[in-house]
Amino acid sequence: MKSKSIFVKLLRLRRDLGLFWGLISGFIYMTLVFIGGIIGYMWLEGWNFLNSFYMVVITLSTVGFMEVLPLSDEGRIMTSFLILGGVGGFAYLIGAFSQLLVEGRLQAILGRRRMQKTIGKLREHIIICGYGRIGAIVAQEVMDEGLEVVVIESNPELISNMEAAGIACIDGDATKDDILKMAGLDNAKTLIAALSDEAANVYVTLIARQSNPDVNIIARGNNQTSISRLEFAGADRVVLPHTIGGIRMAQSVLRPTVTNFLDIAMRGKIDLQMEELFVTEDSELVGLDLIQSKIRPRFNLIIIAIRKKSGEMVFNPGPKEVIEAADTLLTVGKLTDLSAIEKIL
Repeated sequence: MKSKSIFVKLLRLRRDLGLFWGLISGFIYMTLVFIGGIIGYMWLEGWNFLNSFYMVVITLSTVGFMEVLPLSDEGRIMTSFLILGGVGGFAYLIGAFSQLLVEGRLQAILGRRRMQKTIGKLREHIIICGYGRIGAIVAQEVMDEGLEVVVIESNPELISNMEAAGIACIDGDATKDDILKMAGLDNAKTLIAALSDEAANVYVTLIARQSNPDVNIIARGNNQTSISRLEFAGADRVVLPHTIGGIRMAQSVLRPTVTNFLDIAMRGKIDLQMEELFVTEDSELVGLDLIQSKIRPRFNLIIIAIRKKSGEMVFNPGPKEVIEAADTLLTVGKLTDLSAIEKIL
């Protein structure tokens, strides 16, 4: 029963190590051969450790040097087996290493190490858990805005696709603390839980909120009952893709012109963009109303709403609405104009 347990553990270890199993087992074998040769010479020939060590080295390396001391018949037989075992072991190691090179695994591993170093240097980046139908779209949209993204995914095929596309990714389970740490959770600005399993999203949200209380968490839910669970777990916002999709389809029927306009604007087909601009304490706009700020004549931007520091949303603000520090201006305008106003915020 105990031997069976050891055999099962070896099978699991071989599965976990993958192609590295050949290299590791080869090194273990050669180490045993080396140690066995030293012990054999010391026992059969009565040599000291240094002579035995040197004899094993010149024998396994097949350099052709003569024996350190004359060998007995038993010593010659052991040397013959030592040569056969050593040459076979070296051939096995070369084959295992060649397999790593041919299948590209070594290059992939080195590439992942470089990627992990790059991820470790990121600050204020966005972590996306899951690269399925939703996660892939989210990642592409965020990267199109020029923001840094790290994706956590456990599907090997999707990992290969992201590596080929140059997307920073981590192969692992997003519900594990160490994987989230590897993604730079401590330094991340936002975490998006886009896994298809709602329970996994709840668990990811719990871990993320506990590890980094300041991170902004956006979680994917499946239905209305998901909202309370995810918010209780620590999500700042819960998104229901099916609900949003259904509403969008209905709006395409009820208000097709408005929907088409939003699609065109959001996809960048025209030089028009909706943006939210945060007003800092040092901004020259603080304390001015909309007329005094001259946002419209200076930057050709339309302020459609102002989100106050308290969370109150002021829609279609009047000309006397005062801009305060920590306000968020919801604006519509050209991308170049939006970039210009950011300089005074």
